[in-house]
Amino acid sequence: MNLRMIRYIVGSVIQIEAAFLLLPALTALIYQESCIWVFLGVALFCLLGGHLLKGKRPENTAIFSSEGYISVALCWIMLSICGALPFYFSGYFPNPVDALFEIVSGFTTTGATILSDVEILPRSILMWRSFSHWIGGMGVLVFMLAILPMAGASSMYLMRAESPGPSVGKLVPKVRSTAKILYIIYFFMTVAEMVFLVFAGCPLFDSVNLSFATAGTGGFGVLNSSAGDYNAAIQVILTVFMILFGVNFNVYFLIYSGNTREALQCEEARTYFGIIGISTLLIAVNTFPMFANFGETILHAAFQVASIITTTGFSSTDFDLWPEFSRTILVILMFIGACAGSTGGGIKVSRIAIMVKTVAKELSFIIHPRNVRKTRFEGKPVEHEVLRSINVFLVSYLIIFVLSTLIVSLDNLDGITNFTAVASAVNNIGPGLAKAGSTQNFSIFSNLSKMVLIFDMLAGRLEIFPILILGSLCVKKRHWN
Repeated sequence: MNLRMIRYIVGSVIQIEAAFLLLPALTALIYQESCIWVFLGVALFCLLGGHLLKGKRPENTAIFSSEGYISVALCWIMLSICGALPFYFSGYFPNPVDALFEIVSGFTTTGATILSDVEILPRSILMWRSFSHWIGGMGVLVFMLAILPMAGASSMYLMRAESPGPSVGKLVPKVRSTAKILYIIYFFMTVAEMVFLVFAGCPLFDSVNLSFATAGTGGFGVLNSSAGDYNAAIQVILTVFMILFGVNFNVYFLIYSGNTREALQCEEARTYFGIIGISTLLIAVNTFPMFANFGETILHAAFQVASIITTTGFSSTDFDLWPEFSRTILVILMFIGACAGSTGGGIKVSRIAIMVKTVAKELSFIIHPRNVRKTRFEGKPVEHEVLRSINVFLVSYLIIFVLSTLIVSLDNLDGITNFTAVASAVNNIGPGLAKAGSTQNFSIFSNLSKMVLIFDMLAGRLEIFPILILGSLCVKKRHWN
């Protein structure tokens, strides 16, 4: 285990966080808020702490799969602890567990909050909450790979460990170039959304925060109503961009490279849009009596479907009041999630599609034992390694989900609240149903339950394996020698 390189990577990420903290500090300066000293103080702490942790650059910079997973898990844990300090020292989150819950919810792009009134927060705190979504959406290590020179083969392990989906590959031969391309696309899509929102009549501050939250598919808002108080044009823009950020970024690279035809043939993207279209139509028909006209019904149905399947978590209306059929569809979408290689959470459309095809293949094999048939996805055979990874992921996912629900149930809340709160956390969605619904918050949970949900949010964002591997190696201390 290359411990020196792991320390170097974690220290570098903490120093990058110091630079990120300058944006909320600038916001505090513009709006003349006293929180500026908190953000500057924490930024200085991160800068010095990261420098001490890094030490001298190791001569051996090679890392392999295990170091990649360990580095990613430790980076996200340290990133969250340091990111929670401004919340705690500002005095708006006096409970350190609440401060940690809020920032983990931000970085993992979950969007669950313990706050009942976000409008009383200083704008610098609101900016840090929303900006944490943008940081976590594409991944802080991907950002680090884009700006810092790293060993090419080794850096691929970091990208694979942090990127969502069953597999990740390089868009171009060099990993650093791939990371740059991803962030360039990410940046320009975010700016484009800001511009559209401003032209639609959204205040500039709100536009910036909403764009950060949409890009990271996070869902932290600056109003207590989430997106409910904005006009229809703004809600349409949010709907469109939530869906766009839920698409695999490889599709955008293909379009950028001029391979539009290949991009349009992407099986996962077509399945993703099909699920959105069918779900929107079913919910619109089911909820039509609740709205003034069919146009309004379609708007709210499409908004909530986009918000839930991309795991953004915005709400344009209280969907907890919808008929049971529509609420059930939303719960199903919580688990499906967005595309692999996007900023969205959930199990991912590609995994769902591959699992369905695998079941169909096995049924066909039972009926025709002599037929040799391989599972194919995106026009290519699915390798046994990918199938095994998906199976292990699903088993681990199920175990974590069951155990988490069991522990959270110690708070003696109702089953729907417990189930959807855990589903919200592990799928990085934000709102659940009942007492964890879109108009509620997570302050009702005990500190124990909040820590469980924090673990779930980190495990969900990092696709489970990095957190589990870190835990297993901590138990088996000999591997650190």
